[in-house]
Amino acid sequence: MTDTVADMNQVMAEADCLVNEQQVSAAIDTMATAITERLKDSNPLLFCVMNGGLILTGQLLPRLLFPVQAEYLHATRYRQETTGGILEWKLQPEADMKGRTVLIVDDILDEGTTLCAIADYCLAHGAQEVLTAVLVDKEHDRKARPGLKADFTGLYVEDRFLFGYGMDYKGYWRNAPGIYAVKGL
Repeated sequence: MTDTVADMNQVMAEADCLVNEQQVSAAIDTMATAITERLKDSNPLLFCVMNGGLILTGQLLPRLLFPVQAEYLHATRYRQETTGGILEWKLQPEADMKGRTVLIVDDILDEGTTLCAIADYCLAHGAQEVLTAVLVDKEHDRKARPGLKADFTGLYVEDRFLFGYGMDYKGYWRNAPGIYAVKGL
């Protein structure tokens, strides 16, 4: 069955807003300050993970108060589904990362399988160190590696199916102005 605009509007109408737009903006400010302090003298290479990391990266970049080389990559496990599958590279990074600090920016750290695979790829291709930045970390005990945390995290939220600020529900609502949880999921 194909979801319609009416279906997606119903999802939004029934969703719970867990974090409003002002709270998200404040979290991004805090992340930017921490990233600037940590990376301002390191000539980092930033990778936006498409599509989820697009909104966070777009809002984070103007807040970083140092020169940064920004690129993108595209790896996914969801393909517009609500559960993850096998990692699929849609576009591997082409920038030379040998000897560089790499910052991977993504929307969410759920189980972390995708983020870990990307970090491992960067290390295998010569990155000196790999740091991660996520807007949301879901609080649960199903992480890909015990104790897995991002280096920079904006918000910690409950373990529900989320959308907004880059996170999608069946390919829709990445543009929602806050962090929302789907009713019943």
